[in-house]
Amino acid sequence: MAVIFENPRDLLGQEGKTLDTSEWLTIEQDRIDAFAECTGDHQWIHVDPVRAKDGPFGATIAHGYLTLSLVNLFMPQIVEVRRFSAGVNVGMDKTRFLNPVIVGSRIRGVGEIVSAQEVKGGAIQAVIRVTVEIEGKDKPACVVDTINRYFPES
Repeated sequence: MAVIFENPRDLLGQEGKTLDTSEWLTIEQDRIDAFAECTGDHQWIHVDPVRAKDGPFGATIAHGYLTLSLVNLFMPQIVEVRRFSAGVNVGMDKTRFLNPVIVGSRIRGVGEIVSAQEVKGGAIQAVIRVTVEIEGKDKPACVVDTINRYFPES
């Protein structure tokens, strides 16, 4: 269950706080193929299981950007901020792909508040680091500092 903040201001002063962990998600070939179709990235290491079997990882791997995009799925499971008029993704910092996600692997997101501050217009901007773990691996698939802005209620 997500860590709940009743309003965005409650994020202030929470730097270093560990948030929740998302549910495990199995990365299947059909998800990889669908991502390839959407992005036009049909590199064999992602979409050709026969050729990838003899490749460096012994199977197909998820696109790094697919792994990164799943952070959006994990965030509501990690943290819930309430009582704001609008929330937007402002961007990201320090994105790193550290370990490939081999087809059939299970991944999950783990969150931590890096910073939170009031910005122009009274919005609260929070940087939340999401580490995408791979079940059974010491090194994560991806680490990204997401930048989220929560605008006050009218």
